[in-house]
Amino acid sequence: MVIPTRRDQAVRALLAHGLITDDQPLAALLDLRGVQEAAAALHAAFDAVTAPGQPVLHTFAVKAGTLVPVLRLLDGFGIGSEVASPGELALVEAAGLAPERIVLDSPAKTGRELRRALDLGIAFNADNPQELTRLDALVPAYPAHGPVGLRINPQLGGGTIDAMSTATATSKFGVALRDPGARDWVVRAFLTRPWLTRLHCHVGSQGMALDRMADGVRETYELAEEINTAAGRRQVDTLDIGGGLPVNFASDEVTPSFADYARLLSERVPGLFDGRYGLVTEFGRALLAKAGTIVARVEYTKESGGRPIAVTHAGAQVATRTVFAPASWPLRVIAYDADGAPSTEPRVNQDVAGPCCFAGDLVAIDRALPRLRPGDLVALPDTGAYYFSTPFGYNALPRPAVYGYSVDGPGPAVLTPLRRAQTLAELVAEAGGAD
Repeated sequence: MVIPTRRDQAVRALLAHGLITDDQPLAALLDLRGVQEAAAALHAAFDAVTAPGQPVLHTFAVKAGTLVPVLRLLDGFGIGSEVASPGELALVEAAGLAPERIVLDSPAKTGRELRRALDLGIAFNADNPQELTRLDALVPAYPAHGPVGLRINPQLGGGTIDAMSTATATSKFGVALRDPGARDWVVRAFLTRPWLTRLHCHVGSQGMALDRMADGVRETYELAEEINTAAGRRQVDTLDIGGGLPVNFASDEVTPSFADYARLLSERVPGLFDGRYGLVTEFGRALLAKAGTIVARVEYTKESGGRPIAVTHAGAQVATRTVFAPASWPLRVIAYDADGAPSTEPRVNQDVAGPCCFAGDLVAIDRALPRLRPGDLVALPDTGAYYFSTPFGYNALPRPAVYGYSVDGPGPAVLTPLRRAQTLAELVAEAGGAD
């Protein structure tokens, strides 16, 4: 007897509650226990290597999941928020996070954003010399401001996905540490600004090797040591080591794990965990991706050039990265029959297409899957981060509903609405229809 997975039970619950319909042939699922398990794994991984009492703030990169109930849920699991825009900050405030649990990062902060951050008392990281100059004029007016840091780019090179690599020689992020005179400039910048107390580095991304991520953290730590030696005191008291842990999209296995990364850091940068520095992390995809699934109805099936094609309602609007860069962002496809049970049809090579009006709107090409038929469902796992939370408005396709789900033993999954489906009236208003 095959024991259904939590995902299987949630897919069946969608149908049982009539949540896949002509009006809403697409929905998204988020495994709430999976989110809790990921948060617990992150805490445990760093608890195992940090010194007793060492301050550690784990934050969630909000760009990976812009859903207020999810931000509130993560906060309840001890995960704060890292924001990169006024909109993301507004979402976090709506979720009720305390200022000390928020970190602001952005390479393009306006003066208004900086004043807002200083006024709220949230931590933030300056990106470049011009931003620091702007802060020189602002900081004195906010004596109760929160911690301020500086982002550096150790220029260690990229990973396998160029567009995601933040530590290349010409990256737009941070102060390029290996450019002529840059390291000395950073040290002087701290010595002349006693309110500058943090260093920030974000090397990780999908496609980045853990060794290179650890090298970036080591360079940040070594620079902090250099600054503190020059200052004759512990001016840099906190290191923000970013996030970017890659996700395995090939199976349900969680690899690499937070524990793998924390152990590697403790081997490569032992001083990071001796209690002298506070730590901040900013993981995003690694916290949510495995918990999410997109579910779409197969509307039609056909053949073209001898290849079967299943036309579904999940395409570029919810799987943007996979459609436009399939080699970098491959997704699995799981087939369910019209009753929500895992399909037992014979496997055939077929394309799985989305509804968008361009030829490349495909989430799988020539993939061996159970033969799909109209009314069946396709599920795209590992999509809890970025995919359905930040949909692409192609063809004015409305945003899908998102349901959190809980499963207790063999019983049916309990669904909790996290975001209702966008109505056509809302879509028209958003497009200027009310103006």
